[in-house]
Amino acid sequence: MPQEPVAASIRVASSWNELLDLLYGGAWNPDLQRFRSPFVFHGSHNAEFALKTSLQRLGGDLRANERHLLRNFRKYAHRRATDGDSLWQWLALGQHHGLPTRLLDFTYSPLVALHFATRDPAHYQHDAAVWMVNHTVIQQFLPPPLQEALAAEGSEVLTTEHLQSVTETAGRTRLFDTSALAALEQLSDTPFLAFLEPPSLDERIVQQFALFGFVSNPEVQVDDWLSGHPGTFLKVVVPARLKWQIRDYLDQSNINERTLFPGLTGLAQWLGLYYQSPLHR
Repeated sequence: MPQEPVAASIRVASSWNELLDLLYGGAWNPDLQRFRSPFVFHGSHNAEFALKTSLQRLGGDLRANERHLLRNFRKYAHRRATDGDSLWQWLALGQHHGLPTRLLDFTYSPLVALHFATRDPAHYQHDAAVWMVNHTVIQQFLPPPLQEALAAEGSEVLTTEHLQSVTETAGRTRLFDTSALAALEQLSDTPFLAFLEPPSLDERIVQQFALFGFVSNPEVQVDDWLSGHPGTFLKVVVPARLKWQIRDYLDQSNINERTLFPGLTGLAQWLGLYYQSPLHR
């Protein structure tokens, strides 16, 4: 794996102002004459952490575990679920509620990603990181059926409907059929990274401006895929010494638990952190 391009894809922010410059860099779109960033973001409270999915952390036979998890989640959660019976809808719903899946949380908002990188004072001794992934460049590595599905609608990010349509054509799968996962993987001889914009399942999805990233081969980590494709990402390291400042600035900008996790639990968490003293963390 080439080391030089990977090293060039890592930047360390020395201040709040430099951090914002990095996160909002490249946002100008000359075709639209608007500031529309091509990046999506993932915040990690420890810069050393790999981008492992919850399914990968579970271990074992990932493909078999994934099928069992989705089948049983659907079986037990059916009466509480939203309309539709697409495997991809169930995958998104499961990820949203903490089911181990191949999906990794991303957001269109750099400030929301910063929140998740700095939200927990228990980890303020570690440098954090915000991963910036250029989803428009990522499209170039998608297999033709997915590229065609995006082009047909003038879309830049896949939906559950796109995935359902393509895997039905490729594998003749039924609406809920775990063989759709294999059908997706078989679209390409090499693993590919894709982004899925979920339905607006609840306020949390909307407030967090959320989407999911995933690799067609569930055994491949997102960071390993990115490192093998220079020019697709930038990893911005956030020094530990900046975390309290960032937390306070985000709080003042109304990016906190109260707004990102609507409800009493988010409100209670926000109040506890708002009144926490840095001297007693």
